[in-house]
Amino acid sequence: MGMTQERSRQIGQAIMAAAGLQFLLYFIGATRRSYLAIAIPIGIVVAAVSGLAFWVGYTMATTDWDQPADYPPSDAE
Repeated sequence: MGMTQERSRQIGQAIMAAAGLQFLLYFIGATRRSYLAIAIPIGIVVAAVSGLAFWVGYTMATTDWDQPADYPPSDAE
């Protein structure tokens, strides 16, 4: 089964949801205890990874496969 535009959108939305949930769970866990010396540097890394995953998911969810401007030009043209 090949990748379809609808499947790509679903996977992108799932990645965005997972990234948001990951950051939310980390934030809740970090605020429950006072481990700020450890939680702040790890929080920066978690925020960066979550942001990157959200960006990838957003790109997958919003890319229109029918727009040739989204793709590099082919050598055949």
